[in-house]
Amino acid sequence: MGKSKSKNRSGSGTLWDTSIPRQPLLWLAAALLFTLPPMFGSLATWIPSFFLLTLAMKFWMEPKGYRLRSATWKLVLAAVTLAAIFFSYGSLKGIEPGVSVLVVLMSLKILEAHTAREFQVMVMIAWVLCLCGFFLSQDLVIALCLLAAVVVLLVALVQFHGGPSPGSFWSPVGVTCKLLAQATPLVVLLFLLFPRINTGFRFEIRDLRSAASGFSDRLSPGSIASLTNSSDIAFRAEFPDRKTRPPGPMYWRGIVMWHCEGMEWRAPYARGSSESGAPSLRRAGSGRALPVQPTGDKAIRQWITIAPHGAHWMFALDRPFEVPPKAVLARGNYLWSVQPIRKVRRYEVVSSPEVTEKELQPRERKEALEVPASISPAVRELAQSWIAQNSNPRAIVNSALQFFRTQRFRYSLSPGEYKKNDLDQFLFHRRVGFCEHYATSFATLMRLAGIPARVVVGYLGGEYNDLGRFFLVRQADTHAWCEVWFPDSGWTRVDPTSAVAPGRASLDLNSFLARRIASGEMEARRSAFVTQLTQSAIFTNIRLAWEAVNYEWDTRVLGFDADVQESLLASAGIASRRPSLLITEILVLVAALLVIYAGWMQLRTRSRVDRVKALYERFCRRAARLGVRRNPWEGPSDFSMRAAKLLPDESERIQQISNTYIALRYSPKSPALVLNKFAKEVNAFAAHRR
Repeated sequence: MGKSKSKNRSGSGTLWDTSIPRQPLLWLAAALLFTLPPMFGSLATWIPSFFLLTLAMKFWMEPKGYRLRSATWKLVLAAVTLAAIFFSYGSLKGIEPGVSVLVVLMSLKILEAHTAREFQVMVMIAWVLCLCGFFLSQDLVIALCLLAAVVVLLVALVQFHGGPSPGSFWSPVGVTCKLLAQATPLVVLLFLLFPRINTGFRFEIRDLRSAASGFSDRLSPGSIASLTNSSDIAFRAEFPDRKTRPPGPMYWRGIVMWHCEGMEWRAPYARGSSESGAPSLRRAGSGRALPVQPTGDKAIRQWITIAPHGAHWMFALDRPFEVPPKAVLARGNYLWSVQPIRKVRRYEVVSSPEVTEKELQPRERKEALEVPASISPAVRELAQSWIAQNSNPRAIVNSALQFFRTQRFRYSLSPGEYKKNDLDQFLFHRRVGFCEHYATSFATLMRLAGIPARVVVGYLGGEYNDLGRFFLVRQADTHAWCEVWFPDSGWTRVDPTSAVAPGRASLDLNSFLARRIASGEMEARRSAFVTQLTQSAIFTNIRLAWEAVNYEWDTRVLGFDADVQESLLASAGIASRRPSLLITEILVLVAALLVIYAGWMQLRTRSRVDRVKALYERFCRRAARLGVRRNPWEGPSDFSMRAAKLLPDESERIQQISNTYIALRYSPKSPALVLNKFAKEVNAFAAHRR
């Protein structure tokens, strides 16, 4: 690093060789700060930290005239940072390493920049950083931060080109707001009408290293309990045909598990599948209704907006029978996406609470009765005791539920560690568990009792948002339950957790826990002050309003794809036009709007100029009546000096009229107050001599 010797001397060099003005540099720094949020959420922590450090160093170095000048130091810093990026990500390929390289280059440019030309380069890189931030995340908060960065960058450019002037801190803000106000109608018009060539503004370039949901093909003790503190959104659901929620508890079906290993279960795979983790498929669906459909008003239509999680899981209420496009119905009546869900996806699905399967194939029966050989004799004797009491399958199920209800089992968010062979420990000794412990143990006991059983993992409940009229289902609402086969009714849902924790099925997890804490059945996980604050009416209303705005952003803006646009154009009666013709019409409309706006601005400016000119000519005529006639070659400044000498009594007014006229005539825009004052001065000139 070295101290810069260049100075901004008048007459030496061009504008681009001068040092960076301080105010535009401040605006640029503020804009760069707004690009940080997506970096902290997606990049290695040291990347944005290094970026912040260079910004702070710049404001320490600039007043002293220091900057990064040594080519050797530049090469060393670049090599070190590139190596750090490689070790952080294991590669220089991909969106995160690419954005990291750009951030590092911007950081080094900040340390190096000294001239106005380099200021322009930094502004250009900042535009690219804004775009990269939107690649990293399309969350509403991130979008607002990046919008603020764009606005502040415009302010920095306006300030830079406008130069220092009185009140210059706020004047570029006003100019920027006017520019944005002029551009907004065109942006909205192009957003609504320009033909879509993709699926809207939802895109996820970066890889999801791990699924955001707690789902996998294997359910083990503690896998769901670990999600109870997660506030991440799993999906949002609307019921467009209903004003209220469907009757009964809302069980959102996610995946069905058949293979039993005691307290650990997993989903089956398709034999010969080319993709690891693909389920065995029973029927395929591409938006077609399955053969068995519910009767009457049993069908429940849902619009579901699912968060990206990198896996194939999709969700539907109860049992889906009409499958959305690019999805299939796996064996067990759950949805499976053909492609991994790497971006927010919105789909429509129709479900029914009715059982649509009335027959159990021999192969499925055999699979639904398999148990591991490691099951202890004590567990087998427990299941056999229920058979001895009453061999009816429904009576056996009731006996098992009564066992969980009366033997002092407890529902706990932190039941401790269990292994897949710890079924004895859970049933006869510790008797503390979460939903996955009760679901897996109950299903295993049913199989030991000769009743086909399987485990279903999904979500239970959801918080209703009255403002947005949707249900918000979080990762904390993940739930596991069972389905048993009855010869007279087919697969029937049984939730053993409800025997231990009554009321869980009718509430989302947070509401259920709040009720248990209030009744003293559980200890609060947070302080009383925090709990009281989060449950206050003001905090709840603000949170619900923000969630509703987020949902509108996801569905109305990011979800504005080709299908939604086609529906909009159809309602406007222009859906039948060819894309090329529609683009031409849009461009013509935009050009017409620009011409109209330019004409209006010209007319407005000309009318102001014409009035100023008319008032000045009136002043010249009055001066001529007093014996001072303006010569055709005489400018306003020269004429005012000559008139002031010949009319000493009016010299002050003449000078003021001349100065005001020059300001009004040659400035881009002047306040109407100045024009009105100019008119009063002209009217008052020589009025007493008439």
